[in-house]
Parts: sequence; C-alpha cells; structure tokens
Amino acid sequence: MQEVKYRNLIIGVLFLIMLSCKSNFKLKWTNEKAPEYFTAKFETTKGDFEIESRREWSPVAVDRLYQLIEHGFYTDIAIFRVLPDYVAQFGIHNDSTIASSWNRVKIKDEPVLKPNTQGAVSFARGGPETRGTQLFINLKDNSPRLDTISFMDVKGFPVVAQVISGFDVVESFYDGYEAELDNKQDTIFAQGNTYLKKNYPKLDYIHKAYITKEE
Repeated sequence: MQEVKYRNLIIGVLFLIMLSCKSNFKLKWTNEKAPEYFTAKFETTKGDFEIESRREWSPVAVDRLYQLIEHGFYTDIAIFRVLPDYVAQFGIHNDSTIASSWNRVKIKDEPVLKPNTQGAVSFARGGPETRGTQLFINLKDNSPRLDTISFMDVKGFPVVAQVISGFDVVESFYDGYEAELDNKQDTIFAQGNTYLKKNYPKLDYIHKAYITKEE
C-alpha cells in the first residue's frame, strides 16, 4: 500500500514538472497548412480590427501567419513602429525565447501577387528568407513602391492579408514615436514590454489575435 502511494506521488510530481516545462512553441506547428481562406480578429488597446487572408496571395507566408495566430503568438504585442500615413508595424514577442523559436524556422521568399494598397498586411523583411513574425499594415496605398522595391536581391513585400473592418482603429494607433524604435529592436527583443512600457508608455498593444472563420 505504501509502495502504491509512493508511486502515485512520483507520477504526480513528474506530471507537474511536465506541465511547468510545457513549451509555448512546438516545431510541428511550423508545418501546419492554412486553409485557403480565413479571417482573424485582433483585439487592441484602441479597439478591434479584423483581417482576411487568402493562401493564394503568398502560400508559404500565409501558412506562417495562420500558424502564428492559431498558436497565440500575437498576445500582448507592442505596435512599436507607426509611421504616419505609411505603415503600422508589430510582431516582437514579449518572450524572447518564443520569438527566437519562431524566427529560427525560415520561410522561403515569394513574389508579390497582391499590391500593398491601403489596409494590406505584409511581413517585414530585410533580405533573403527573413520573413518571420513581424507584420506591417499599410496605412495608405504604398504600391507600387513596396511591391517593387529591391533589397539584397529580394523584390517587394508579398501581401498576406487585408484589413476588412476596423481600419479606423488601425489609423488611431499612437504614432508619436514614429521610427524612433527602429534601431532598438534588439533591446525590445531582449527586454520585452518591460522596457517598452517604461520608456515608451504611449505605445498601443495587441491584446490577442484569433481565427474567426475558415473556408
């Protein structure tokens, strides 16, 4: 009887250890395929906005967008770069371990098939196969510039989604810091929201994002 109790105690302790070590990232998530069409809602400090996404626009990147939203990446995420009448950018996770886990799994480059018009959403990138977790929303029609601009032999920014409601919310994100945080992304990555809320208290945040419809 004592042996049974001891064994059950050990099992219980191991179970708790497993729970405490449960990862917020699983490599198998990066192999998931998005539906041909889905919508998602983003709840923010200024209100909600909704996007639609079609896999045909940028299949590999739309898969990644779906994976990120489906597995809760965009939770408590700062909208840290808002350039008036240009773009609003976000996608650095508060937990650097989660951020680096996703960014280690590269996605291949693709051509621009849908223009970067007002409300279009694209992954930011800085060279070949650098699209990871950061997204920007076009605050105006930025085509053809963002469709054709070339850097390190990579052309344009493939669109992965389109804002279909709540664009007024997107337009209201705080833009007073403009590009001030461009060269501080490493610090954001390392120190997360603690750094941002102390030094840039007016930033807006995405509370959470989730899939609302799949077809």
